[in-house]
Amino acid sequence: MNKRREHANIRAIRLWHSLCPLYFPLMILKCFFGCFSPYFNIYMSAEIINVISRSRNINNIVLLIVVTIFGNLFISVMGSLLDRAYHHKTMQLDQREKVLFNDKVLSLDYSDLENTKVRQLRRKIDESGNMACGKEILLASLDAITFSIVDICLSVYLFAEMFFLMARAEFSWPIVLFCAVMIVLVVLNIWMNFYTRDKVAALSNDISDVLIEENRIDDSIDCYNMGKDVRLYRQDKLIMRIRDYSFDLHKRAYEKLYTKKYKIEAPASILSYCLQATIYIFVSLYALKEIFQIGSLVKYIGFTQRLFNAVIRLFTECGRLKYNTPFIEDYLSFLDIPELMQQGTLKIGSETLKGIKAFEIEFRNVSFQYPGSDSYVLKNVSLTIHSGARMAIVGMNGSGKTTFIKLLCRLYDPTEGQILLNGIDCREYDYQDYMSMLSVVFQDFHLFSFSLAQNVAVSEEYEKMKVERCLRMAGFSDRLSSLPNGIETPLYQDFDEEGVEISGGEAQKIALARALYKNAPLIILDEPTAALDPIAEFEIYEHFNQMIQDKTAIYISHRLSSCRFCDEIAVFDAGKIVQKGSHDTLLTEKTGKYYELWQAQAQYYV
Repeated sequence: MNKRREHANIRAIRLWHSLCPLYFPLMILKCFFGCFSPYFNIYMSAEIINVISRSRNINNIVLLIVVTIFGNLFISVMGSLLDRAYHHKTMQLDQREKVLFNDKVLSLDYSDLENTKVRQLRRKIDESGNMACGKEILLASLDAITFSIVDICLSVYLFAEMFFLMARAEFSWPIVLFCAVMIVLVVLNIWMNFYTRDKVAALSNDISDVLIEENRIDDSIDCYNMGKDVRLYRQDKLIMRIRDYSFDLHKRAYEKLYTKKYKIEAPASILSYCLQATIYIFVSLYALKEIFQIGSLVKYIGFTQRLFNAVIRLFTECGRLKYNTPFIEDYLSFLDIPELMQQGTLKIGSETLKGIKAFEIEFRNVSFQYPGSDSYVLKNVSLTIHSGARMAIVGMNGSGKTTFIKLLCRLYDPTEGQILLNGIDCREYDYQDYMSMLSVVFQDFHLFSFSLAQNVAVSEEYEKMKVERCLRMAGFSDRLSSLPNGIETPLYQDFDEEGVEISGGEAQKIALARALYKNAPLIILDEPTAALDPIAEFEIYEHFNQMIQDKTAIYISHRLSSCRFCDEIAVFDAGKIVQKGSHDTLLTEKTGKYYELWQAQAQYYV
């Protein structure tokens, strides 16, 4: 266990060093000059006091003062330059580490994004950052450990000088008692700090779990779209009760943390004061016997105190690393999540991507279970999609329609069976090549708070005429003409006060325009007109063939009237395809599922 934990910390350090190679060397130099300044001042002050008390030689005093002033100036300038460089590298490391973390999130298999354990792990990592654990603690501890080592190296020489002076004196017997007492107090301080850290670590883990629960509550009620429901249904009292409960969780957790933390840390503080008092007593005793000069009293007390404090701090920070290691392991375990989705190596020809060459996608006895589930969402599904076809996927909620689309988009791979592209398992194709074949509008699509053009093109650079053409084809012409800055108008007001709010139907048209802009040979639409009014829906379907031209189109719809525009309809029920055929053909099968769904909707229009 200890080896694994040590390995986790070393791995993290190596990772961050690879991201910012100058960070740790600058940390060492910064710590050296940070430690050197107080030692230099204590030493020079002691020498000045000694000269004043011994000879009062004005030349020597002036010389020492000049050396002290210019020495401090040099140390201050170097320290400031190193601090500036170090803080710059700290920000650089933070930025590059965030990019690394975000890249990992974006590269995760879609199954991991939907995995509850993975989401909880990511939330725990975020919460550890808010609690100054994980990466922040490790870097702070490394800084403190480096500072302690430099502190010990600088003070050990002068401590040895004091020790030998005490040992050579006639009044030498207290040195044995001094060493014994100091060793006992240092060991007790180290043990107490380890004990304190372990106890505080356990409390911090409890707080982390509480904060995860609190933020989960806050996320559930802190939603922009709740404003209308809150006012119409007077949900403010319910929300306040939930917030009060969340606040109470937070309050009780931190009261427990700080109350117990105070009780735990009090003995450690007392032992620390005992250590300081012992140093003062013994060094002052030798000064009274005139073993030391009066200036050396200041020097030896300062250096001895810094030496023992540095030793205690060194062991304390090692203990801090120990209790922080589980947070580092969580951090690394997230980065270590494997990408199991087969990437493939076969290239898809450019002629296929341009829609010139015909292609065929076949589901061959495909079955699927979501990870961690024992039940099948799809079972023995076989279906062929021909190039240029117009296919509708219909069925009741939970029948497997969206899962079918997720498999087609390779967000998941089949549990059993194969999905073939031109007779070859699609897993054999280069993953990015395969994705470039697809333009998809999911029911839960997302638009960003960027400009309209950037949302359509999904890029900072775009073809203005193409963006406008795709928006017009998607039925967005009227709203586009009313926008203050045309396609340059930002959506929403998250980043720009001049951003515009758009309706659900308008957002769906923009998402449809985005799919058209990609110009992929296969367009997949999941409820493409769910948020549109009947007239807008009619206009979309009236120009549907013109929009997609010679591309292949697959879409899911609950409005069966739209299926008339399709060459073939696949009817899903309980994870299986129970019917296939055209709209007119399926309506003749009066015992079939399609007829049942059609009649259920048609009765409201009679």
